[in-house]
Amino acid sequence: MNKFLKWVETDQLNGFKLSLVQSNVHVKKLEEVRMKRRYLREKESRRLLGELVSKIAVPSEFTELKLPIELAEASGYEVFFISGKPAFARSKRRLFPTLTNEWLIGRLPKAVVDMGAVAYVCNGADVMAPGIIRFEGTFHREDVVVVVDERHGRPLAVSFALFEVAEAKKIKKGKILENIHYVGDELWTLIKGQSAK
Repeated sequence: MNKFLKWVETDQLNGFKLSLVQSNVHVKKLEEVRMKRRYLREKESRRLLGELVSKIAVPSEFTELKLPIELAEASGYEVFFISGKPAFARSKRRLFPTLTNEWLIGRLPKAVVDMGAVAYVCNGADVMAPGIIRFEGTFHREDVVVVVDERHGRPLAVSFALFEVAEAKKIKKGKILENIHYVGDELWTLIKGQSAK
């Protein structure tokens, strides 16, 4: 085996990205990762907006807006900025809104979780049936669902539904939602680093 000649898996620890290369340890704050941005061509923008309408239930009138859309790529994410704000991201071919997209987050179906589940969700855990108090709105399998806490109604995570809402309400144990983006994750840190600049 070639000792330390390849990138070792990267991990996030207290806001730092640790990478071990050729026995040298490189520590770099995620906020300092530079995201290269470029504007999407009109055809690319139309394709993206069409995908948003079909996959995330974005209102169809959204596609009629002539807003400049920028694409930035970093750490395995494609982040789409609309009017300079991080609105959507894609990871592993899955498109979803960022938690900073308050306009859309407020319009999506929600899963309200008890305060005991908050720490787990904010550490990347999928959302389990016992931690869910109720659902707000309707959704189908693979739809985007926002996870909020019961006390303040603050968005904690963006997830994909593993069941339709009617079926999810009947399930008493097991995984209901797949957590894909949460407060404090790598994408959150990257976006916050860009917003601060």
